[in-house]
Amino acid sequence: MGTVRVDAGLWCRRFHPSPQAVSRLVCFPHAGGSAAFFHPVSARLAGRTDVVAVQYPGRQDRRLEPCLDDIHELADRLHEVLREQTDLPLTFFGHSMGASVAFEVARRLERDGQRLARVFVSGRRAPSRPRDGEQVHLRDDDGIVAEMKTLSGTDPAVFADEEILRMVLPALRADYRAAETYRTEPGAALVSPITALTGDDDPRTSIDDARAWQDHTSGDFQLKVFPGGHFYLSDRPGDVMNVLADHLDGLRMPS
Repeated sequence: MGTVRVDAGLWCRRFHPSPQAVSRLVCFPHAGGSAAFFHPVSARLAGRTDVVAVQYPGRQDRRLEPCLDDIHELADRLHEVLREQTDLPLTFFGHSMGASVAFEVARRLERDGQRLARVFVSGRRAPSRPRDGEQVHLRDDDGIVAEMKTLSGTDPAVFADEEILRMVLPALRADYRAAETYRTEPGAALVSPITALTGDDDPRTSIDDARAWQDHTSGDFQLKVFPGGHFYLSDRPGDVMNVLADHLDGLRMPS
């Protein structure tokens, strides 16, 4: 089977281009999320880090494209893009579903011989902690909306606008299907270091679920727990940004 050509401009958004950057941070959104979720991260790190926010198909300016409902297919497509962007020390940050995508893209890059500076996995249980029976993606539209409200990560104005809801629900359903059906082979692990971040009151990821990411790296592992639920990072953006900034400030171009 031939290589699928992927348009990097569709997948990678740079809100604050930083041509003098000495490192690159790639951010992977949560289910139903878009690249714009990471605009504040880009603004904070502009000038010193090349912040790339991933835009999945099926939403916003890509809303006419078919949604992808499989983590491995998403990772394959993104691997084709990001394998061409390894000229700087590379760090990944993925939240919720995005953590699984980041992990799988990192695995593919490592098979190419590319080690990452670190992979930050946020608000997502480790792949070794699959949860059978999750079926949000099989609910009717009202059921999916109810789940969105439970996690408190969506602007309340979206729920009040039926037209916007109709636009986002197909992508959200596809993302939930991808996240809930994701499985990887036993023992899947990175050489690159991993930091797991989670809220102490996340209804979808326990602290033990987050700690289990240590089984998926042979490198350094760190666990950072913050007050809050699934979208703790929206409530405590400064704390999360400090973690990222400390890591990125420690990176140097190889001699």
